[in-house]
Amino acid sequence: FRFLGRVMGKALFDRQLISGHMVQHLYKHILGWPVTFDDLEMVDAEFHKSMLQLLAMASSEEDVTNMCLDFTYTEETLGIKTHVDLVPDGSNKEVTNENLSEYLELICKYRLLERIKPQLNELLLGFFDVIPEPLLTIFDYQELELVLCGLPKIDLDDWKQNTNYVGSFVSTKAKHRVCTWFWEIVRDDFDQEMKARLLQFVTGTSGVPARGFSVLQGNDGVIREFTLNGIQANVSSYPKAHTCFNRLDLPLYTSKKELFEKLKLAVTTCATGFYME
Repeated sequence: FRFLGRVMGKALFDRQLISGHMVQHLYKHILGWPVTFDDLEMVDAEFHKSMLQLLAMASSEEDVTNMCLDFTYTEETLGIKTHVDLVPDGSNKEVTNENLSEYLELICKYRLLERIKPQLNELLLGFFDVIPEPLLTIFDYQELELVLCGLPKIDLDDWKQNTNYVGSFVSTKAKHRVCTWFWEIVRDDFDQEMKARLLQFVTGTSGVPARGFSVLQGNDGVIREFTLNGIQANVSSYPKAHTCFNRLDLPLYTSKKELFEKLKLAVTTCATGFYME
């Protein structure tokens, strides 16, 4: 892993592109950015969904102690199960409505970082052997992927032709006013970098399959079309991405200007989820 880190650092130093993409939270980790709860969806969509169900239970004032959870995580390797304490003596600490946020933060941090901490440390050491860490402060994690892997060649017609429409868009599809505005914005207002960032935002990577968007895959390796999902809007609604399903939830804005402003902000900030150092 240290060698791999050095290869990545050398490629960045020599401005050579790498024909491979990592999951987004690893780019964040290289830059020292906190990972978020939403990053878990890209790694394990089912587990992320189950954690969301716990949050929903707590928000509706259901008693999460009925789930009989404690502060441990169960790993299974080659059929052998082991229990990892998330806190000292975690098996004797019950998950309650009051400490649920702490539990979710710890279990997500473990899933995303702690379980592969030795490998990540070696990767970072190798990377920083070549590129001093302070020099990376000019990048955000999306830019780091684009610098390492290059801007993709995006065929907008292919992208549009291989898009699925659900929710409020299911009947009118691309002819819906909001969808029309969306594609006009992508075509006319987003340059190549912003198109790549939009793709990153929705799919978790800026990479485009060699055979085009018709074979776009989810993080589980299953072909999943790029999907626009029409949802009802409120005052604070922003587009939300579900990277494991390549789906963008698009509120039904009343003007193209509002769609442009909120889509651009969502794509460039990705400000979702709680953070974990």
